[in-house]
Amino acid sequence: MADATAMSRVLDIVGPEMEKGRVVLVCSAISGCTDALLAFAAGDASGIPALRSRHLGIVRRLFTGTERTEAETEINQLFEKLEAVPDNEKVTFGELLSTRIIARKLACDGYRTSWLDSRQLIIKGDRAGTEAQVQAALAASEADIFVAPGFIAGTPEGGVTTLGRGGSDYSAALYAAACQADSLQIWTDVPGIMTANPKTVPAARTIPEMSYGAALQMAEHGAKVLYAPTVAPALEAGIAIEIRNTFDPQGRYTLVTSARDADPWIGVTAATPGEIFLIGTPEADFTVARKQVGHALAAAGIAALEVCREGDNLRIAVRPGVGPQALQALHRSFFETAPVTTLHLFIAGYGAVGKALVDMVGRSADTVARRTGKTLRIAGLADSRRHVIDLGGIVPAMAANRLARGGAGDFPSAVCALAPKGSVFVDCTDSETLYRDYAALFRAGVNIVSSNRRSFAVPYVDYAALHAAARQNGVFFRYETTVGAALPMLSSIAAGANSCDEMVSIEAVVSCTLNQILSAYGSGVPLVDLVRAAQEAGLTETDPRMDLGGRDALRKLLILAREAGVHLEEDDVEIEPLIPRELLSGSLEDFYRGLTELEPTFAEASAQAARQGCRQRFTAYLEKTETGWRAGIQVRLVPREHPAYHLRGTENAIIIRSAFHPYPLVIEGAGEGAVQAASSVLNDILR
Repeated sequence: MADATAMSRVLDIVGPEMEKGRVVLVCSAISGCTDALLAFAAGDASGIPALRSRHLGIVRRLFTGTERTEAETEINQLFEKLEAVPDNEKVTFGELLSTRIIARKLACDGYRTSWLDSRQLIIKGDRAGTEAQVQAALAASEADIFVAPGFIAGTPEGGVTTLGRGGSDYSAALYAAACQADSLQIWTDVPGIMTANPKTVPAARTIPEMSYGAALQMAEHGAKVLYAPTVAPALEAGIAIEIRNTFDPQGRYTLVTSARDADPWIGVTAATPGEIFLIGTPEADFTVARKQVGHALAAAGIAALEVCREGDNLRIAVRPGVGPQALQALHRSFFETAPVTTLHLFIAGYGAVGKALVDMVGRSADTVARRTGKTLRIAGLADSRRHVIDLGGIVPAMAANRLARGGAGDFPSAVCALAPKGSVFVDCTDSETLYRDYAALFRAGVNIVSSNRRSFAVPYVDYAALHAAARQNGVFFRYETTVGAALPMLSSIAAGANSCDEMVSIEAVVSCTLNQILSAYGSGVPLVDLVRAAQEAGLTETDPRMDLGGRDALRKLLILAREAGVHLEEDDVEIEPLIPRELLSGSLEDFYRGLTELEPTFAEASAQAARQGCRQRFTAYLEKTETGWRAGIQVRLVPREHPAYHLRGTENAIIIRSAFHPYPLVIEGAGEGAVQAASSVLNDILR
């Protein structure tokens, strides 16, 4: 409940749930509010003006017109009441403020809404009285959704009290038990209960299902995602608890039921520095576990001060200074199937490819850890305006939110200063200058994976210097995605070059834009309309003449040639644009007007190709001659038997001929797509 965006996210979650039946929405205060109110009660009122401003700011984001005026009036009235109440009641106003805003917003959106006053309905220490009060309040209303403040309650004597920090979860459990709810959902900022705190143990994973008893033990011994008293009301009423992630509503979560736990050991927690609990079940073998604990700690160079059984758990005491390392060692031994290496990822560029990569890291983390022994941790993220760095890890589902709150500054310099050696800088930008920071990143011990072909269409001396800097600093430098998206074009060429195979020629259809246009032409749509459609779809460069003039294909040809060991420069490439050169300059209006006038000529060329049983393909080529290498980019007619003949849309193809092999190597497939590119980037990171 940090801000208006977070509240809107809550409303998005509640809407679908209301289709299943009546909903009681129990909410906490906005972030930081309770601390400010506690300080106010202790005599420090300095945070109250800012707190009022934050609430009014949320109102201004969520409401307009008279609805905004009425909401602002209500918030100001609550702050006036806050000033007047006894100090022990001040802390209860955080939940009153947040729930009044949410209830009003739901009502304005057309939902039949009722606000419940938990100070009158939840009687601390009186479950029977609480259930009677809640049932009566629900029966007296025809509302579809009830909004209730968590954390706060009444006393049997009619006073006001609280249920403890984290008490909103407990409030929800009491409401759920009172109305015999079908389910109790606890929405938080992590994907359920995990085998350990992911901030300390990056390889921690979500526990899909667990028993009430196991959940209680995890909560009581340090797993802060669940407030321990929450379990009892749900257990007694037989209501399943779903612990879900607000930032990823459809993602992983934990279901707590009466079912038997699938594994004898549940997770590891740290209640206090130096005291670790290995949470178990009645089926756990403690004799074996003690030995396993000893071996795991010894392998990490840590001495256990004490290992003893407490109920179904093992308590392990170590020196506080090595607590995090001990926690990681125990998790590795009991809950990880392979040795884990943490890869800190610093991702520059949060466009289509960057977003797809972040999402892919979130969805594949468990599989990657299990199959490769590597834990992927997004430690930094940047767009063109701001960046955020958190070595503890940025939860993929929260990435956009974290970046929106990031700061300005030089992202590569910050990475050089903060990144652990062996980290990976991922260039998902289209910057023409970012490559100038690569050498500094290499010197800082940071690997680089790039999908930015502009970083490689540089003079050969700069290209070679980057590779030399990577080798000198013992880091890797990978950029498979720069040509052909997910197609293994560069690795295939490099493999031949590294094995001393003599390259004879490379023929490549690598302009997604022009293949889209040429393969679609002939369907009756004029050339000018095909180009406009490609531009509107975001397939072309900002100026489509960069594509039609061969600039994009040139960049890719330079990369392909250099991977083959050919020191190709821009001036070595003969380019025959798809259109007359005079159309490559001037205004875009003149350009599109010229395309219209070019239609008869283009149509005749297409018809002539068809009469010869061929199709036009915009081809980049590199061919070995008796005097050296010849490189060019031009439209070629390819016959039916040619591998590029059947390409459609944005597909790419490369035909590699070499001295070692009697038949050419042909690679073809999707050459465009954010998901495909992100997949190739991820492969570069992991291989």
